[in-house]
Amino acid sequence: MTGENQRVDASRTPRTAPVPPPAAPPAVPAPHAPGWPPGAPPGAFAAPHGPAAAAPASRARRLAAPVLTLAGAAAAFAYVGAVDPNEPGHYPVCPLFRVTGILCPGCGGLRSAHAFAHGDLITALGANALAVVAYFVFAGFMARWLLTAWRGAPTPRFALKGPYWWALGGLALVFCVVRNLPFGSALAP
Repeated sequence: MTGENQRVDASRTPRTAPVPPPAAPPAVPAPHAPGWPPGAPPGAFAAPHGPAAAAPASRARRLAAPVLTLAGAAAAFAYVGAVDPNEPGHYPVCPLFRVTGILCPGCGGLRSAHAFAHGDLITALGANALAVVAYFVFAGFMARWLLTAWRGAPTPRFALKGPYWWALGGLALVFCVVRNLPFGSALAP
């Protein structure tokens, strides 16, 4: 490099402050030294380290989140099962359907949940097949979450890479288009 290039590179190089050394742990007097409490065993004041340093969460604490999530979903299904969405006036109409007359991918979801809550899988599939698939995916995820929480394993993640999200969005779009066409009337609620 020429001298001029070195000066340009040096001016672009960020200057950082020196990193201070890590702080030393607090001093603990040696056993039987002045300042050591009488009768205290050696190592009584040693700082915990390793896996035992962090106390593991109790099983009840680990199960709280999945159990509460499952209870919320069960309460929602119980409400929709008790209050029939086929009766007008209980639930709002889909805004897209009200304005345009087009069925969105979620149209019929409440009727599907009502039929599913009553154990009528055929009617639930007829109201919204995509929603029924989502119920089973949710049930599988909840079973896995409860099992891992019971065992103390890390919480499972529902993480999909970008192409899979695009594929799911494309599937929902195709479902939406087909159920609005005459030959896809079987998918309409």
